[in-house]
Amino acid sequence: MLKRSTLAGLATVLLSSTSILAADLAAPAPTPVPPPAEPCKATLLGPVYSGVIKANPNPTCFAAGPLGDLYVGGAITGYGYTQTNPFASFSTPAAPNDRDRSARFDFSNIQGIIQKPEGAFQFYIQAGGYSIPQLGFPTLGTFTQTDLLFGPVPVAYGKIQINDEWSIQGGRMFTLIGTELLFTYQNLNINRGLLFVQENFINQGVQVNYSSGPLSVSLAGTDGFFSNEITWFTGNVAYKLDDYNTIGVNGGLNVGRTNALDRSARYQFATPNAQQNSGIFNINYTYANGPWIISPYFQFTNVERDLRVGIGNTASTYGGALLAAYSFTDNFSLAGRIEYTEQTGVRGSGGTNLLGFGAGSNAFSVTVTPTFTFDRYFFRVEYAHVELGGITRGNLAEGTLGTGFGRDGNRTSQDRYMVETGITF
Repeated sequence: MLKRSTLAGLATVLLSSTSILAADLAAPAPTPVPPPAEPCKATLLGPVYSGVIKANPNPTCFAAGPLGDLYVGGAITGYGYTQTNPFASFSTPAAPNDRDRSARFDFSNIQGIIQKPEGAFQFYIQAGGYSIPQLGFPTLGTFTQTDLLFGPVPVAYGKIQINDEWSIQGGRMFTLIGTELLFTYQNLNINRGLLFVQENFINQGVQVNYSSGPLSVSLAGTDGFFSNEITWFTGNVAYKLDDYNTIGVNGGLNVGRTNALDRSARYQFATPNAQQNSGIFNINYTYANGPWIISPYFQFTNVERDLRVGIGNTASTYGGALLAAYSFTDNFSLAGRIEYTEQTGVRGSGGTNLLGFGAGSNAFSVTVTPTFTFDRYFFRVEYAHVELGGITRGNLAEGTLGTGFGRDGNRTSQDRYMVETGITF
């Protein structure tokens, strides 16, 4: 039989053990330490690719001490084209020593990119030369365009990642408007389309982003068409319906006024007066599944009469486009685009010219682009046809030009044959 003192000792030990166990149960579990982020595996800030030429799956990355991992990339590409009915040389007074030619060989991109896509503070810088060939618009030399548009550093912004859902960024940024992207290698086609000309390309300002699940929203206060005056309000809302289908709306409006006509021709090349004082709305849809990419969109633009900035008539444009691509293999695909756009107004009235071919005009285009890719190298050819209607015809004998193609502005069609090749990295 156990002695009373022994029983008392055992009781004391059991009570102490129970108290310790209760304290352990009441204490919160230690917070697990998250595993360190895998180096050089971040989701990059850009550039965005449309799907035929794809982003580099293994971008170059190096550790930069307290800055974290920095990623570098870029593109070196060249192109050549021949076309019928180039524009009159004096249709681009901003470049008196350059002109829209019937044929040209040039670089399309000589660009380098450095970015920091992780952490509370992030940044993105893209620098170099570029050409942005557009249907229905004069094509100048690469270095002329670089000089007249956004300079050798077209994109440079900083970003504060507040949490998983919210961020704010500021500087020179890609626009929130439209479906087609800016640089050639980002797109299904080499040339940008007729609707693209109505959109701004690079914005300077501040942008707020929100993303949660399938929804993403961005709002920005910017200078619109690179005017250096923060008077534009733009936004983009995108919703991913499922793994293959996404729908979005985007647009912008100049809530102030900018008289670009008081500025130089150089200023007006990047900041056309009518577009700078306009509003724009786009609705787009994208289906991407397996070998298919299909993306239709509709666009509306409007500018109100305002004699203070030299706009004598209200004008609107309405347009729609369908972009599609099919990848036959991992190395070969075929892309195409059809589009139609028209402008309000009375033909020959000399009123506000938003579309580029005069009041009351319309334009149709078709583009076909077969593309071959191998690793980071690509080669593609392109045929594009533009057909105009409702242009105002000129008379050289009377010293007037038409609003269409050709040296006299009286041609209603243009065919462009193009080739582009290079590497992205």
